[in-house]
Amino acid sequence: MELLLRPWPWYVAGPLIGLVVPGLLLAGGRLFGVSSNFRHMCAIVVPGRNAFLRYDWKRTGLWNLVFALGILIGGFIVAQFMTPPDHAIAIADATKADLAALGITDYSGLVPRELFDWSNLLTARGLFLIVGGGFLVGFGSRWAGGCTSGHGITGLASFQLPSLVAVVGFFAGGIVVSLLLLPLIL
Repeated sequence: MELLLRPWPWYVAGPLIGLVVPGLLLAGGRLFGVSSNFRHMCAIVVPGRNAFLRYDWKRTGLWNLVFALGILIGGFIVAQFMTPPDHAIAIADATKADLAALGITDYSGLVPRELFDWSNLLTARGLFLIVGGGFLVGFGSRWAGGCTSGHGITGLASFQLPSLVAVVGFFAGGIVVSLLLLPLIL
């Protein structure tokens, strides 16, 4: 159990994540990615109304929906039963100083409570950050033809140039938003 409770070094976790790609391909010709699940859920809920949603989601998306459900269940199990109560997120002092300058001082959870709390959702800033950010992530994933995990793990592992362009765009966008846009919002 101790092995599961402590962080794994990059040189162990990285290759294990990398082995997921050939494992999925060998196990059934599957590609790793999560953003396509939204399309699968829409095809289930609103079948036949849109040409984009008219496809055999049971054949192409059922395994991916089960995978996403496993992510949610696994996250719940870890948060409820495997995280010590005094678990503190390790953040560098320089990062803490930068965050404090933006008004973020609570590091007790996985995300800052000053930004991602239910009470903040009803504020203009909260709506902009949570709803607007969620929309932009969804729109960007669809526009890029996949999410960061799909492009960054599967796409790069299979040497796809569009995935390289998408990953460079994801990182560039993250840098621009965190350095230029976030200080203006907060």
